[in-house]
Amino acid sequence: MNLRDYIKNLSPQERPDFAFRCKTSLGYLRKAISAQQTFHPKLCVRIERESGGLVTRRDDLHPDDWAEIWPELVESHPPPPAAPSRTDEASA
Repeated sequence: MNLRDYIKNLSPQERPDFAFRCKTSLGYLRKAISAQQTFHPKLCVRIERESGGLVTRRDDLHPDDWAEIWPELVESHPPPPAAPSRTDEASA
């Protein structure tokens, strides 16, 4: 689930509490989402933890570089296998 949808699904009372538990503000989260900013790795960990894993570092917050930032997660979350290329299909 992306962070925008996660926040939207929280009640108005829960939103600032979620941000506080992530050690940031709701205003910052909204601004960063709107500007499509990349979140600091420490904040990503907090968002993943405080969302109960519904918003993840790997799929939602840092999908292109999560393995470089958190190499310890690679074993428990290996990247999906690459799709076969046309040359692979032709040789089969």
